[in-house]
Amino acid sequence: HLSSGINAEYGDIRDGMSNQTFHGHELDINSIAFMSNGLNFATGSDDATCRMFDIRSDQQLGCYTGESIVCGITSVAFSKSGRILFAGYDDYNCHCWDVLRQERSAQLMSHENRVSCLGVNEDGMALCTGSWDSFLKIWN
Repeated sequence: HLSSGINAEYGDIRDGMSNQTFHGHELDINSIAFMSNGLNFATGSDDATCRMFDIRSDQQLGCYTGESIVCGITSVAFSKSGRILFAGYDDYNCHCWDVLRQERSAQLMSHENRVSCLGVNEDGMALCTGSWDSFLKIWN
């Protein structure tokens, strides 16, 4: 299981003990998503960064942020391949991060309030963003 605050803690749900602690965020973590391989996960925080960690190496693999991004992240999700990390922000946008290059590959803009949730469909062909503007939007 994973728990959060400013650190992500990974442990065994059977005994409730934390086995690993992943550091890096300066403010609260709002969202955590596992890659399909089950070995890597990403976090989104109020410190305006997404971070990706590897459970096997106990290391941070990447940090995803931009100079112009100053608001918190509410939700994160991976593409089916794991190459793209989607992040919903308080600035009403969904930023798409290339995991390998550690740079933004796209920005989805059309909500009129914060993006509060994300979901990728099973075949990986569409992303759904939900917002406080009361709309769900499907992107393909």
